Parts: sequence; structure tokens; C-alpha cells
Amino acid sequence: MIQAVSGAKVLVLGGFGFLGRHLVVGLLRAGAKVRVFERSMPCDTQNAHDVEVVLGNFVTGDGFDEALCDIDVVYHLISTTVPSTSNDDPIADVQSNLVGTLHLLRRMQAANVKRIVYVSSGGTVYGNPVTLPVPEAHPLQPLCSYGVVKVAVENYLAMYSQLYGLNATVLRVANPYGMHQHRIGVQGVIPTFIGKMMRGEPIEIWGDGSVVRDYIYVDDVVSALLAALGDRSSGTFNIGSGVGHRITDVLEVVRRITGLKGEIRQLPRRDFDVEQIYLDIRHAREQLNWTPEYSLETGCAHYWRLIQAKGEI
Repeated sequence: MIQAVSGAKVLVLGGFGFLGRHLVVGLLRAGAKVRVFERSMPCDTQNAHDVEVVLGNFVTGDGFDEALCDIDVVYHLISTTVPSTSNDDPIADVQSNLVGTLHLLRRMQAANVKRIVYVSSGGTVYGNPVTLPVPEAHPLQPLCSYGVVKVAVENYLAMYSQLYGLNATVLRVANPYGMHQHRIGVQGVIPTFIGKMMRGEPIEIWGDGSVVRDYIYVDDVVSALLAALGDRSSGTFNIGSGVGHRITDVLEVVRRITGLKGEIRQLPRRDFDVEQIYLDIRHAREQLNWTPEYSLETGCAHYWRLIQAKGEI
């Protein structure tokens, strides 16, 4: 894995976001030359001085030509929406995420950049599964615009692979959690639980808490992203823990590890919430030689230690 990364010229779209920050650290440690594409410079990015930064507009494609110059591989981590609110304005979702990606693919073709790793969604593209754990070959029937657009992007990547020789690796990532996940209350159950407990705020649970999800610690996502760089054939891989947990069970794990309590505010069930899903990760184990290292308990415990050490989420 390290050999595949070392010396590579890598462009990370969304390199200052949640996953991007962790990936950039992993790439730098592995010896890659990293360029980040973002719309603005954040004031709190510790590794910004270690990378080249190109500012631009993902939606319009402004800045892509400069960002793609002499690049070997693109990591596409950008999403302008989240599952819980994407149905509020599906047109904006398509215009920003899908059209932005099409701008990217056209500019990659013009720049002769033939390699892309795309972060899709293992939690939304399948809809309500008919088999568990869910394999990559399961029908794609998303219930929210976020998932619909992810599927559309996957299909365009397949088209570009078939027609234009693009090497595209799609990682359908489950529900990641870890440091720098700042959309508290909007995305990320575990950071939201911990953040609200620390502030003494009520914890909102949609429905009865029985929905089942697959949670993966961010370090395991990064190891999968790095492993994907060594895969030279276009493919799609589920990236998760391979284990499902109910929301109520996650809350109990967080309470036990942190020693914090929190008042629960129960809200009506949301129609777009999948009842239960966790991913079959055998294909990634076999093809990418990747295996997650953290269970829910060990991941939450490590995350909590980092929060205590740094005094922030």
C-alpha cells in the first residue's frame, strides 16, 4: 500500500473537510505529494503548510485546470449536501454534486488524468436492503436525493471507465466518525451524541432508536482510501465495519465509555431513514487486502481519548 502511494502526485477534493483532513495526513505520511482543492482556506487546518492548495469552485469547475496539472490520481471527497436534508432541494443537490462532478470528469479527460477514487455512500445507495449484510451487487434503491446523486455519479464514473479508459475506484463508505466531524446534529450520530452530552443538551432520536447502521472509525476509512490507490482496475467496494448496531445500542456504548449521560428527546420517525443496513466487506478484504481494525467500542474509546486530550470534538 505504501509503495503505491509513495511519490504519487495526489489531488484531494475537499482536503480540509472531515475525511479530507485525515486522508491528507495519511497520504503525507506515506510519501505522497499532495495538492488540496477547496473553496476557501480554513483558519484551523494544521497541515495546510505541508500541501499545495488550489482554491476554486467545485460547482462551476473554476480552478480545476490548475488543480489537475501533473496529477496522478484524484480523491473525490466533496459533497455539498447531507442525507437528512438533501430531499429539501433535490435540484440544488443535482446542480452542485452531480454537475460539479461532470465538470471534473471533463477536465480530467482534457488533462489526461486517468485515475480517480470516489467516496460514495454505503448507508444510502442501497435503500432498504433485502439481504444483510449488503453486498455490492445489491440493487440500488436510495430513498433520499443524496443517495440518488451518489448512484448517478457512480454510473457516470462507470461510463467514463468504459468509454474513455478512466480507472475509477468507488468506495461505498458506511457511517464514519472521528475528530474534525463538525456538522454536529446534522450528520454523524456518535459525534452528535458526545457533543450534546458534553454541553448538557438533549439527545434527539428519530423514531424508537431501533434503526440499525454500520459505523466505521475514520482511521479505518483512511486505510481503505490508501489501499484503493493500489487497485489498478475499476471497481466498487463496501467500506464499513461489517457489523450493525441499533441507535440505542450506540448511545449505551457512548455513555459507558464517556461516563456522560444525556436526556433523550424522541422525535417522529423520518420516511427516508433506512430501517437497517450494514455492509458486506468481503470484497474489500479480498481485493484491496483491507480489514478494519476498530470495533464500535474500541473506536469510540479511542475517539473519546482524543477529545479529552484536545478538549474539542
